[in-house]
Amino acid sequence: MLRALRSHFRPEFLNRIDETVLFRPLTTAELTSIVGLLLQGLRGRLAEQQVGLELSDEAVAWLAEVGHDPVYGARPLARAIKRHLETPLGRALIRGDVGPGQVAVVSLDGDQLTIEARDGQSAGRNQAA
Repeated sequence: MLRALRSHFRPEFLNRIDETVLFRPLTTAELTSIVGLLLQGLRGRLAEQQVGLELSDEAVAWLAEVGHDPVYGARPLARAIKRHLETPLGRALIRGDVGPGQVAVVSLDGDQLTIEARDGQSAGRNQAA
């Protein structure tokens, strides 16, 4: 790696760099865990409105795939969750499709997420993710 850096950059520039850190690509399991961590904040905000959130394993895996970029790693995950889950869920809340005392059940249909309301508290399906 140092050879490649030296072939592209002048020694004066490289001398100003304190440290070079190499990262390995994230695994699917790691990306899924990161999706779970990012969903915790959303679940907290929904809990304030007495709304639960449940995602199928396929929906979580799809978010991890759509939000992953080999160059940027997991950084785009938050944007993918906002775009594909939070925005449609917010619209469902505004329309009244999902309300207090209900659980928003998210599943994958083709290449998009679907949101359905179910009465009662979440049964725990994919609560960790």
